[in-house]
Amino acid sequence: MISSLFIAGTDTDVGKTVASKAILQAAAKRGLTTIGYKPVAAGCEKTDQGLRNSDALHLMKVATQELPYHDVNPYALELPASPNIAARHDNVVIDYQVISDKLAQLKSKADFVLVEGAGGWRVPVSDTDCLSTWVKHEQLPVVLIVGVKLGCLSHALLTAESIEADGLNIVGWIANRINPGTEHYAEIIEVLESRIKAPKLGEIPYVPSAKRSELGKYINLEPLLETEAVV
Repeated sequence: MISSLFIAGTDTDVGKTVASKAILQAAAKRGLTTIGYKPVAAGCEKTDQGLRNSDALHLMKVATQELPYHDVNPYALELPASPNIAARHDNVVIDYQVISDKLAQLKSKADFVLVEGAGGWRVPVSDTDCLSTWVKHEQLPVVLIVGVKLGCLSHALLTAESIEADGLNIVGWIANRINPGTEHYAEIIEVLESRIKAPKLGEIPYVPSAKRSELGKYINLEPLLETEAVV
């Protein structure tokens, strides 16, 4: 199985964290030690312990390995905005070397490290660069999360094309039903299956928050288990 992967969304609020939790739960059931990593997170809340991001906290809760918060989320930004805007607001410069060094440390502590992105594939982290540049530098295999809703077909296909144009390998995709009332769901899935070359790892139905401890059952890890490990 690959030792690490990057979770990319077709947009913001498409269920990257829900899908990340599902993958981590499925990996843990396989007996793998796991870590969820959120290198950059905007929209963090002030707490007595410092800024905290809800997505990062969810990843920490479901991972098998306990770590200090700042190991999981080295760049916690306060403003609920694009990371480049939030970083400027906090007078922070996002340094790729910092998040690369942290990733290397995390890889040494678990069988499997899941890296969750922020926003969509081309989300800016500065006035001149995007987080995708770092993913490309690390050559991380990518799992694409499609939030199933009106308009998702174009977003999904454009994102997949962009990832592949960057020379990265999409090792799977997951459909996340963010709106239970979405019409033509089956037809949308059929188009995605025919147009995205990577295997579908699962379809996550609309799940109330109280039942999200059982998300792993919707994920098929076999394609990832068969993928050559990336060191």
